[in-house]
Amino acid sequence: MHELPIVDSAATSGGCCGSSPDPNLTQLDAGKSAPRRRLPKWLKRPMPSAEMAFTGGIIEDLGLETVCESAKCPNRSECWAQRTATFMILGNVCTRPCGFCSVPKGKTETVEEDEPDRVAEAALRLGLKHVVITCVTRDDLPDGGAEHFYQCVVKVRERTGAAVEVLTSDFLGNRQAISRVIEAKPDVFNHNTETVPRLYDRVRRNAVYQRTLDLLAQVKEEDPSMATKSGLMLGLGETIEEVVETCADLRAVGVDMITIGQYLQPSPGQLPVERFVPPEEFEEIAKQCHRLGFSMVACGPFVRSSYHAGEMVHDMATGTVISSVK
Repeated sequence: MHELPIVDSAATSGGCCGSSPDPNLTQLDAGKSAPRRRLPKWLKRPMPSAEMAFTGGIIEDLGLETVCESAKCPNRSECWAQRTATFMILGNVCTRPCGFCSVPKGKTETVEEDEPDRVAEAALRLGLKHVVITCVTRDDLPDGGAEHFYQCVVKVRERTGAAVEVLTSDFLGNRQAISRVIEAKPDVFNHNTETVPRLYDRVRRNAVYQRTLDLLAQVKEEDPSMATKSGLMLGLGETIEEVVETCADLRAVGVDMITIGQYLQPSPGQLPVERFVPPEEFEEIAKQCHRLGFSMVACGPFVRSSYHAGEMVHDMATGTVISSVK
């Protein structure tokens, strides 16, 4: 559900490519700490720029949360400088103890009824044409926050006329809740798979792989015209074969767009990076996703669920098959 986080090079652990005879088969082990090492050259990002202040000021003024900050996204400086951000609704405390995510866990916050209006106001002030709305997982709410999602989509569209993309939780498989979000008619319904099935117990705790597939299948069943999207992160011990098999499962339930990026450890409290996947390996995975029939593929070290999200939709509409963002 969440964006992939930025790494703190002082806290990063895990091996890099070629450090073992078969790095693809490295197993995930959060209990071991590997020597700290520098990021590969392909994972360097520019320093924050002054242009970020405008976006940050609006977010602060309206009291909103963004996944850009909460998940320590490495693309934040670029996106904010371009006056775009991914809004995170339903508070800043999550009910799931996922191993990769830096969003706080614990006692959840009261849902703020005026949040949809504030999200719409932010989208208007930023002049957004494509608005991405995600959330913390709220297993404590009867509908998982589905009605709040519905209101956010409706309010943003009323105020801005922008395309809206939702990046939701799995709502514990609640089909009525999922249907309510579908009723809002988002232009893109995104739900991240995050990792391969074998690693779910460690990476995506309290989530169920089949539940993710069922959610994405339901969207297509109820509205075949609605674009569906999912994302994976690499570097947690998966094999290339497992990645391709997972992508094939997603395509089998009608997923149109796939994003695949490098996992980066946000702090020592999250799972370590097992290896840094080189750009050429991402390119090969992108080719295999193309063969599976996805309408749009974004595959590269810095690819994230909502990074260049509007461009992905535009490219899909114009017939571009692969968009590899490095």
